[in-house]
Amino acid sequence: MRLTVYSDYALRMLIYLAIKTDGLATVGEIAEAYGISKNHLTKVAHELGIRGYVETVRGRGGGLRLGRPAGEIGLGEIVRQTEPDMALVPCFAPVKDDCAIARCCVLKDVLHKAGDAFLAVLDGYTLEDLVRSRKPLQSLLSIAE
Repeated sequence: MRLTVYSDYALRMLIYLAIKTDGLATVGEIAEAYGISKNHLTKVAHELGIRGYVETVRGRGGGLRLGRPAGEIGLGEIVRQTEPDMALVPCFAPVKDDCAIARCCVLKDVLHKAGDAFLAVLDGYTLEDLVRSRKPLQSLLSIAE
C-alpha cells in the first residue's frame, strides 16, 4: 500500500496544526517547516477546510487551525478522504481491465483483505495519538511552545 503525496501532506499539515498551540499557522510557515511545496500545501489546506478538519481565518493575521479536536480526527478517515483511488491493482478499479482469471481469482480477495487491514489499523489511531510527544515535534519543526 502506498499513499499519495497529497495524503502525506494532509497528515503533515494536521500534525503541525495539532502541535502549534499558540495561535494560527500559515500555509507558508507549514511548507517551510517541512521543506515542501507551498502550492501543493495550499490545495491540501483548501480541501481540509472544506471537509471541516481545518478552520481557515482570512485576512491580515489570518491562518489555519484545527477545525476539530485532534482526538476526534481519525487517521483512517483522513486517508479515505484524501486518497482518490484505493485500488491496489487494476481489477479493483470501477472500470475493470480484462483479466483472464478474474472469475476465479483468489488474489483479488487477498488484496481486498490486506487493504481492509491497512485501513483498520489506521482507524485505531487519531491525530492526537500522533502528537502525544509534542515537545520533540515542536523542536524539530521550530515551533515555539
